[in-house]
Amino acid sequence: MTVSRVDEHRLTGLLEELADLLTETVDGGASVGFLAPLDRAEAVAWWRGRAAAVAAGRLAVWVACEGERVAGTVSLALPDKPNSRHRAELVKLMVSRTARGRGLGRGLLTAAEEAAVAAGITLLHLDTETGSPAERLYRSAGWTRAGTIPDYAADPGGELRPTTLYFKQLGAPAATG
Repeated sequence: MTVSRVDEHRLTGLLEELADLLTETVDGGASVGFLAPLDRAEAVAWWRGRAAAVAAGRLAVWVACEGERVAGTVSLALPDKPNSRHRAELVKLMVSRTARGRGLGRGLLTAAEEAAVAAGITLLHLDTETGSPAERLYRSAGWTRAGTIPDYAADPGGELRPTTLYFKQLGAPAATG
């Protein structure tokens, strides 16, 4: 498997496969911001909308491929405000059901963390559904639980669920003053 960062052109070329991954993830019950069943055209449109953010440098996207097939993805949302350029939000870590259990999620997470360090980002944060399998991955990768918010978002079935916030410090704190 290969993990690589994609630009807006490559992202656009992978719209169909990324939409398949997103619909599979939502249909599988993962709370990634959508309700089930997720219409494929809506999934394609959502990914198409990410291309402008990638082109503008507000979003970094990595794709993991098994041969030529997309097996997973992760993104970093990069703030544009002067007081928050030292941090980024890890978003939309998804791994295909057929690729789970082989370290792909860990590989995607590591790729995003290493790129963040290289870009001078010293703090990452994320939220994930409380009790989800993703929590085990984040804890085992050294992320710190910051707290839980009840009834934060609806799961794919429409039920309100709590979310747990995590953060990870990646290096020396940003200089202030």
